[in-house]
Amino acid sequence: MDLKINYFGFVGSLSIFALVIISLFVPWWQLSVGDDLLVANASPLNTNFSFIGDSLTIPLIMALNIASLISLSAAGIVMFIYSLKPLKPYSTKLLGFAYKKPLYSVVLFVAGLVIMTIIMRSFFGFDVPLSGSQLLTLPSDMTQGVTVSVFMTAGFQWPFVFAIIGVGLCIAAKIYHKKIVPNNHERLSTRTPRIIHSVSSSVVLKEL
Repeated sequence: MDLKINYFGFVGSLSIFALVIISLFVPWWQLSVGDDLLVANASPLNTNFSFIGDSLTIPLIMALNIASLISLSAAGIVMFIYSLKPLKPYSTKLLGFAYKKPLYSVVLFVAGLVIMTIIMRSFFGFDVPLSGSQLLTLPSDMTQGVTVSVFMTAGFQWPFVFAIIGVGLCIAAKIYHKKIVPNNHERLSTRTPRIIHSVSSSVVLKEL
């Protein structure tokens, strides 16, 4: 009985499960404009906005959050199954499906934030920082010539760091898998000649 376990994959799957739960309640990135004038809490699984205390819902973003929730949950389940049976014939496909999902979530999330800052700068004239604080002066054409400035604070939260750790564990599981598989193939290759030899011997005996 083969008891080999890909421990990186096992811990990685647990980190994915934890990340899914955490991301539903704690944002990866947060933006605050003024004294709660505008607050944005963003993560691939739950993104919400509030303007002067009123919640805003964007259907497209909600749909993307649901898709990310399903994708990461599936990745966690598949990675868990793979980590317990890394030498099965189907294990490589399971790993290939699971280890990429957290990486895609992090990359697409950061790319989305960067695109958002570009759009805000190009079309609205707002310089939204990804991290840090700055004074935002609204364009005069929006305030009828009156100068209006608000303080803006943005930054990545600790779940984003936790997500990067999860990505590292999943990539480590992929690397470690390459060290496991050759041993399994060697074992199978040593069994194959014995099987062929035994079949050949049985054929010879029958002919005699």
